[in-house]
Amino acid sequence: MSQIVVIGSCSMDLVVTSDKRPNAGETVLGESFKTVPGGKGANQAVASARLGADVYMIGRVGDDAYGQDILNNLHAQGVRTTYMKPVTDMESGTAHIILAEGDNSIVVVKGANEEVTPDYVKDALHSIDDISIVLIQQEIPEETVEAVCAICSEKEIPVILNPAPARKVKQEVLNQVAYMTPNEHEAALIFDGLTTEEALRQYPNKLLITEGKNGVRFFDGTQEVLVPGYPVKAVDTTGAGDTFNGALAVALTEGKSLYDALLFANLAASISVTKFGAQGGMPTREELERAK
Repeated sequence: MSQIVVIGSCSMDLVVTSDKRPNAGETVLGESFKTVPGGKGANQAVASARLGADVYMIGRVGDDAYGQDILNNLHAQGVRTTYMKPVTDMESGTAHIILAEGDNSIVVVKGANEEVTPDYVKDALHSIDDISIVLIQQEIPEETVEAVCAICSEKEIPVILNPAPARKVKQEVLNQVAYMTPNEHEAALIFDGLTTEEALRQYPNKLLITEGKNGVRFFDGTQEVLVPGYPVKAVDTTGAGDTFNGALAVALTEGKSLYDALLFANLAASISVTKFGAQGGMPTREELERAK
């Protein structure tokens, strides 16, 4: 059976909800606090698994209680954790999230995610057979992202790079990946000096710029295309991008056209924001099919 391999961060999300986002030096009263498993890598792995894919997660956790909770959650979601070794004497990654005023603010502490090294990932990639697609993000060391893209290019394995958090991406990496999925802010940083139209035309059918509820924009080689989103009443937007990327990987491995794969991913992301938590709203395949 073909596999989706997700390489990236695994963290525990510490989530506070509040009516108001505090300014610098300000204290406000919140409404609730929860701890929920997260990290962009783990989120995207769970999103793919819930939609029926066979998924391996390659990442690291600490040898703390959060690490065990993260591993238990991945097991429960049907994600393969063969390549999820805990790091001794190191804390798991955490994300400190404020939900306020209809949006989120996030501070990420990498912790054990810094140990997702090129050597660790190389060993895992060479051990997994029949990889259909690799999904990677940027909450792990930059050199690891570069190593993964080089290995997959050599093995002719398509890579989806979700360049979040945003940082400059080397031209070699841009050339090697099959798809790149920045949001508008990330695209502006990565392609500084280019307009959106210029960037899209430079990377036809590769650069997929997400625009939230408005959909996804790409250039098909002839014209610019906007794949529409699905308007919903958002409860929590945390993890919507991760749901989108996980669903996109699933749709592409199933042989859908790029346009149809993006529609599929947009629908999954729209469902995800109607519930609390990065993973809490991620739809199952049955939920997604009912929503069509």
